[in-house]
Amino acid sequence: MSIFISDAIAQTGAAAGPSSFMSFLPMIALFVIFYFLLIRPQQKRQKEHKNMVVGLAKGDEVVTMGGLLGKIIAVDDNFITVNIAKDTDVKVQKASVQAMMPKGTYK
Repeated sequence: MSIFISDAIAQTGAAAGPSSFMSFLPMIALFVIFYFLLIRPQQKRQKEHKNMVVGLAKGDEVVTMGGLLGKIIAVDDNFITVNIAKDTDVKVQKASVQAMMPKGTYK
């Protein structure tokens, strides 16, 4: 019996080198897949949103993350003032703008 045990230990010791790398290979592949399917598109959306926020100007029609549709009447460093109805102006953070709408959407 001791012969079989020593043979089993010798086989495991010799095969431990290549199998340890092969055990990390699926984790590496999974990370690469997550990068291309989740991380990279999210970074792209963040960059587009940042460029949109920087480009906000008076007269643009926007939708906020709260769902308010309105026209920008004043732009500050961190805040914008949005006219959402006649005689109703709301001051919101620039980062809370979700999307710019085509001209003529807000009347």
